[in-house]
Amino acid sequence: MNTTIYFYNIIFFIIGLHQYLATATVYTLPDHNNRLIGENIEIITPKNNTYSLEYFSAQFQVGMSNMLEANPDVDVYLPDSEKKLIIPHQLILPNTPHSGIVINNAEMRLYYYPEKKNTVIVLPIAIGTIKNATPSHWITSITHKKKPIWIPTKSMRDEYIKHGEILPTIFPAGSSNPMGLYALYLEKNYAIHGTNRNFGIGLRITRGCIRLRPEDIEYLFNIVPVGTKVQFINEPVKSTVEKNGMRYLEIHNPLSCNKDKKRSEASIIAHLEQQIRSILINDSNVDYEIINKALKDRSGIPINITRKLTNNENK
Repeated sequence: MNTTIYFYNIIFFIIGLHQYLATATVYTLPDHNNRLIGENIEIITPKNNTYSLEYFSAQFQVGMSNMLEANPDVDVYLPDSEKKLIIPHQLILPNTPHSGIVINNAEMRLYYYPEKKNTVIVLPIAIGTIKNATPSHWITSITHKKKPIWIPTKSMRDEYIKHGEILPTIFPAGSSNPMGLYALYLEKNYAIHGTNRNFGIGLRITRGCIRLRPEDIEYLFNIVPVGTKVQFINEPVKSTVEKNGMRYLEIHNPLSCNKDKKRSEASIIAHLEQQIRSILINDSNVDYEIINKALKDRSGIPINITRKLTNNENK
């Protein structure tokens, strides 16, 4: 069941948020190897709304891509007043070991499993552009962490010059640094870092690194030890069979690999269908009509795809 919050004016809107705001979204790991966690929230935007979608996304610890998948008809810059928005807080854990950090590029989420704790911390991220793609199949670790100093390469400075902007040769640690105030460094010059901007989380916008909101990277920086394993995956389709027999499917829009060629709807569905078939392997207990609708919607929200038994089957 979803939780609904109504905001009749700005004061009640701000007060109403406090019970949901947190430093990070922390879930208790489910029992019996179940992988469905969390509960979606429904909010009603305030009267005479002046807030952008990013504002609502940040308040509820989700990324722009997740919000747009769950609310495909919303205006990014100014959602309608008194409009229902779904906050996608229910999700399926990736089918990976519950240890270290797992980054699923396709859903633009970072999962952190603290050692010796029965919890998982889920944070929204930004990833690399098509030209500067974030690795999709890679296991590495946190080599060190520090307040970042950014030294743009010559090619970066040349690119900015083309757009009439001159980059400094070095950005010292501090509030003016585009990498934010904190960074967890990986191998091959990649990093999980922050930002000094208030937009872009949940988008393909970086040069390959993982970007988090300032409060999220500070939180992660303080709790993740050096040496922590980091696994990159690219799974737009996740599924689970819960111990009660219920089957769930979560479908995200797959990442494009070609900046010059837009994928057709038919090719996207064909690509996802192939992944679904490999996961379900002709499971007779699923409803393929529901799956076909989920393929078209790609809401990024877990859908119950369990086939309802007929009267004869129930006997």
